[in-house]
Amino acid sequence: MNDAQAAQIKELRMNGMGYRTIAEAVGLSRDIVRNYCKANGMGGYVAATVKNLQERLEAGAICICCGKEITQPENGRPRKFCSDRCRRQWWKTHPEAGNRKTVYTKVCAYCGRSFDSYGDNRRKYCSHPCYIKDRFWRDEDGIQED
Repeated sequence: MNDAQAAQIKELRMNGMGYRTIAEAVGLSRDIVRNYCKANGMGGYVAATVKNLQERLEAGAICICCGKEITQPENGRPRKFCSDRCRRQWWKTHPEAGNRKTVYTKVCAYCGRSFDSYGDNRRKYCSHPCYIKDRFWRDEDGIQED
């Protein structure tokens, strides 16, 4: 079983599906799915399992990616993920959940190429070398100002 299959099992189990249905959807045997679910706290009857997992997820007691237990720190903000690996994997599969800034399409003041500026409408240059050449060099032939 790979990470994608494990994530799919967790998602399907949270949606209220049984072991056999999940096994057919993922392409694994029912026993593998059942053993994985029991090892990760998703065993038992579906209705009770889903309610229990949702309550633990809302309380911040389990990782939102893999479902493992999380020990919350004494101070600081509460954790949502058990590890950096889970955090990166979850954000890779859920990019729509982020607070994204606007992407502006601009034209470089030096070279005239079109570029995308992420969240900064005031940007004028496509790169640092274009900024340096436009600000400190006289011509395109490379004569530098003194």
